[in-house]
Amino acid sequence: MPRPTRRVPEGVMTSDEILRLIALPLPALRRKARVPFRTLPSIPAVLDEMADAILAEVRAGSRKGRPVRLILPVGPVSHYRRVVEVSNREGLSWRHVHLFAMDEFLDWEGRPVPESHPLSFGGFLRRELLGALDRRLRPAADRLVVPHPFRIDEASERIRAAGGIDCCFGGIGYHGHIAFNEPPLSRWSRVSVEELRESRTRVLPLAADSILVQSIGSAGGCSAAIPPMAVTLGMRDILAARRVRLYCAGGERHRAIFRVTVAGRVGIEHPSTLVQGHPDAEVVIDAAAAEPVRPGLR
Repeated sequence: MPRPTRRVPEGVMTSDEILRLIALPLPALRRKARVPFRTLPSIPAVLDEMADAILAEVRAGSRKGRPVRLILPVGPVSHYRRVVEVSNREGLSWRHVHLFAMDEFLDWEGRPVPESHPLSFGGFLRRELLGALDRRLRPAADRLVVPHPFRIDEASERIRAAGGIDCCFGGIGYHGHIAFNEPPLSRWSRVSVEELRESRTRVLPLAADSILVQSIGSAGGCSAAIPPMAVTLGMRDILAARRVRLYCAGGERHRAIFRVTVAGRVGIEHPSTLVQGHPDAEVVIDAAAAEPVRPGLR
């Protein structure tokens, strides 16, 4: 008697589909991809490219005498040193730039961590980006908008008032989150792809794997050091950006989700797949991480 076919909800990739996708040779992946991607020789080259792309947006606005509206991530962070060094050396003014942080950590009661907290995204951008620019080059302090749980629509309203986002820069989380748009999975209710696509700024508990990855990258593996909640821009504001540029600089942990993002089935299990419908999106990854994944003991 033949085994019954297991029905899989629409938009959900089976394990077999994912395993086939991660094993595809790179030329076959390029043919299948629905998001353009570029490979660079190394992770430092990816980070330099991210810095240079941010600088190019700022220069273009300065040259044309128009405002520049950017969504910026915190994580990775090392590329900001290059952004600051080049800006100060060239005398590149940021006074025409509007900056929107992707997200911010919240404590267990849903209140923002203070900007003095070592993991505060807003605090990092104020200190290490704006505060590190020469004073004459800095934008006004209120040009940096960080999502806030008690002013939940403020970031979206400020984006609209500024004229929309020119470019959203970001990374891709372990399970495909962009900003902290975690996969909205629950045994009790189901969010559709369209609902996730139209999602607004919101507060959410972090998924266990997000806390784990953050702890490995930022706290020596100590999950207790990672705030358990976040406020994030929704996918609606991110996907409304004129350009979306995603950078995979996590090495091994990015190899599978990179492939799912550019060529997997669009679904809520991997929110980054929603970028496949964007008219001007690109993913940049180092060449080693773009190669097929061959599971095995190491």
